[in-house]
Amino acid sequence: MKPPSFSLSGQVAVVTGAGRGIGRGLARSLAAAGASVAAAGRNLDALGDLAAEIEAEGGTAWPVHLDVTDVADIDAAFAQVREHFGSVDILVNNAGLGANHPAEDVTEADWDEIMDVNLKGLFFCCRAAGRIMLDQGRGRIVNLSSQAGVVGIRDHAVYSASKGGVNLLTKVLALEWSSRGINVNAVAPTFIYTPGTAERLDQPDYLAGVLERIPAGKVGTIDDVAGAVIYLASPAADIVTGHVLVVDGGWTAQ
Repeated sequence: MKPPSFSLSGQVAVVTGAGRGIGRGLARSLAAAGASVAAAGRNLDALGDLAAEIEAEGGTAWPVHLDVTDVADIDAAFAQVREHFGSVDILVNNAGLGANHPAEDVTEADWDEIMDVNLKGLFFCCRAAGRIMLDQGRGRIVNLSSQAGVVGIRDHAVYSASKGGVNLLTKVLALEWSSRGINVNAVAPTFIYTPGTAERLDQPDYLAGVLERIPAGKVGTIDDVAGAVIYLASPAADIVTGHVLVVDGGWTAQ
């Protein structure tokens, strides 16, 4: 009996929102696991720097412009990746927005901005990658959700609605595509320490309020998210599909 394989060698992975934060870390981790990475996003300078870092570490990466709010740009980006690498085997839908709004203060613009990125953009990235994967007869899609899509969190009405939508969209796509070789799953993290969240999490009172809700007693790291993503993208998760893997230190167990 062979041990399970977590290698992504020979696979082409697209990571959206790869220019910073979790997306940047995921791109580096996927490359370290053996994937050729298409680092996708709007800031080509940042993506070029990331690709250079990955190449310097012995990996393979290529920057590609992708604006998830523009469906034509999404389709063009995935066509470019397929032309450049020859396939699209893994999609990691990381691009996303977050905001804190009391529900009574949410504007139409607030709603549209978050939904356009977190749900609409994510779906059309799934569609673009899915069409290529269906043609290939294989593929893995990992959508970045949130614990806020599993349980309610105050002042996150729009964000929670968008991530709840991601979770159900993940299940529907798994139902439609798994029999055709495409596994579709989601990862739902708790608070993750990144340069973007450091401003809040470095405040002792704010951090204490967060840790009160996490039985494990600590916030997550980008590596925690990367481990879940690599597992779902790897041969070890061959029969796992339609699942939302919560990486939350126990937050949603309560």
